[in-house]
Amino acid sequence: MTTIPNEQGTTPMTQEITFRLASETDVPALVALVNSCYRGEGSKQGWTTEADLLGGQRMDAPTMSELLCRSNTLILVGEVQGTLVTCCELQRGVNGAYFGMFSVRPDLQGAGLGKVVLAQAEQMAVREWGSRLMRMKVLKQRPELIAWYERRGYTNTGKTEPFPYGDEAFGLPKRDDLTFVELTRELPL
Repeated sequence: MTTIPNEQGTTPMTQEITFRLASETDVPALVALVNSCYRGEGSKQGWTTEADLLGGQRMDAPTMSELLCRSNTLILVGEVQGTLVTCCELQRGVNGAYFGMFSVRPDLQGAGLGKVVLAQAEQMAVREWGSRLMRMKVLKQRPELIAWYERRGYTNTGKTEPFPYGDEAFGLPKRDDLTFVELTRELPL
């Protein structure tokens, strides 16, 4: 059994989580999971929602299928009792691995499952590609999320990237000041 502690150190949930790489048959469940975590009223059940910043969808089936076909990308999924509850994207790059599309089912957020998934993703990047660095982009307007990553050893590099306004694939902005910041962490071998 994997014990999943919450931020306060208690264990409100003890469940067995298994990890595997996603396949094309997972696309509908992955799209539903990612969208449920980031967009719409249902996403507000969890703390990772972007619903106040962005409308529209976060992911669609063609984009997810395309990610699964990339030779430099892995989609890691976590299941509890055969149900998909988490996923993330790992992308091999010249400057380490990129971590994105991090999703934990909203009703399971806040129980420490994210820490378990992030650690698994970091281990996979080291094991599969020998990556020594993990990179990610986080909306600057999400200070609580940035703080969560900083508590896990990530550092804000100071690099920023403008939000891709006009590209609906990234969502429908509800603000005109969205910016990404880059966070990195050296990975132990």
